[in-house]
Amino acid sequence: MTQAEGRRPHRRKPAPRPALPATLLEGPLCAHCGKPEALCVCDAIEPINNRVELLVLQHPQEQDKTLGTARVAVTHLAKATFRIGLSWPSLSAALDRDVDPKRWAVLHMGASPEEDAPQDRDIALLDRHGAPAGNQAAAMRAIDGIILFDGSWSQAKTLWWRNAWVLKCPRLVLRPTQSSLYGKLRKEPRREGLSTLEAAAFTLSRLEHKPEIEKAMLSTFRRMLQRYRSALEPQGGSHAP
Repeated sequence: MTQAEGRRPHRRKPAPRPALPATLLEGPLCAHCGKPEALCVCDAIEPINNRVELLVLQHPQEQDKTLGTARVAVTHLAKATFRIGLSWPSLSAALDRDVDPKRWAVLHMGASPEEDAPQDRDIALLDRHGAPAGNQAAAMRAIDGIILFDGSWSQAKTLWWRNAWVLKCPRLVLRPTQSSLYGKLRKEPRREGLSTLEAAAFTLSRLEHKPEIEKAMLSTFRRMLQRYRSALEPQGGSHAP
């Protein structure tokens, strides 16, 4: 999942997730997505030549290897970087090259009151102080890349505060109209909570005005979830919810 700075959401205790058979988790993992063969969908991924880059920073204690989507999202995009760690001295250090943090936006969920962002948009850009950009269209055209934190809510919050350079970046607020495709497989703590792949697909498709980006990435996500549900069949004889 991806979260950013925000007030701690009220959580209901989630129902236990059905466990995969241990035999499916044995053996080598895919070098690209990090998943066991039974869940890997990399063979069907056609890389997207994205203009706006993606940087995913994953907390080192993120444990959801089977249903996590960060590395799948990065595999899907020609211009994407995946890093594991707690802190980097700068955005340029995280990317291993010089960039202007003012032209990179960090996905920002929940910290600024949603009413502060323009109400007629499903994606809005705020400046580093939390005020809406004056000309949303022009401001979004100036974005070279987006930054997503990958991990639980508390892990993402840790990443936010351990990397003070994100305060120099503009912030993106998303208003998804549909809930995550995870469904009952994994409950998100907020209505607008999305998987890292879904958040990247939603954001890039709108920044680039290319709905085909979201369509292709969500198709891969659905395939991955179907493989997970199919892997549960020997235990119950039917698909998980």
